[in-house]
Amino acid sequence: MTFTYVALGDSQSEGVGDLPWPDGRPRGWTDRLAAALADNYDPVWYANLAVRGKRAAAVLAEQLGPASKLQPDLVTVTAGVNDVLRPSVDVAEVVDILDHLAAGLSTVAATTILVKAPNLAGLSIPGRLLAGRLNALNAGIDQIARPRGVLVLTAPDGSVFEDLRAWSPDRLHLSALGHQRLARGAAHLLGLPGQPDWFAPAAGLPPRRTPWTEARWAIDHFAPWVGRRLRGISSADGRAAKQPEPQHVSTLPTHGQS
Repeated sequence: MTFTYVALGDSQSEGVGDLPWPDGRPRGWTDRLAAALADNYDPVWYANLAVRGKRAAAVLAEQLGPASKLQPDLVTVTAGVNDVLRPSVDVAEVVDILDHLAAGLSTVAATTILVKAPNLAGLSIPGRLLAGRLNALNAGIDQIARPRGVLVLTAPDGSVFEDLRAWSPDRLHLSALGHQRLARGAAHLLGLPGQPDWFAPAAGLPPRRTPWTEARWAIDHFAPWVGRRLRGISSADGRAAKQPEPQHVSTLPTHGQS
């Protein structure tokens, strides 16, 4: 039977940090999930409306409407982290926005998955400082999910996502390993054949954080990020969804890829 999958959200769903396709577009866990769906349904149509840098309100205002018109069987959402990264944020307000998004999707999509924010506390000092906000965001997602009939993708404590190897050098976006594991987690949540230990730590010892690595990261990534925020520059500026119209997955480079 025909199966339509639509990805909504921010940079995580756009695929930033993963290995790019030959045309330069980011790959990402949603592309990988589309491939897994195509191995179990035929045909599968896949659209990706996510745009890096988008906050929860923008996802609701700009992506819910187009997604609804596609009458999806499955919608996945990553949203809220860009709000939490702001100097001032009302997490309860962000959760309320996500609740409105989930409510809207519940009327048009057979299945909706909200992805909770990973534990960033062990990745950097800013990650540790944001832990309280991220925990509040995740608790809010749990609270809205059950009444809306929404599935929640959660990585338990001690998962691979607490390993620097699951993250790109900026420590804000998943690496190829991270995207691969998140896709497997979503597939497992949907009951597709896969790996129930998708969250398991990676083999070998993770890289050590040292004063040198932290200084290098702060210079190369954190300071430029702060500078862009102070200048009011968003990574969403001038960007559009990478795949606004559904495409048959067998025609995409996603099909058959792990």
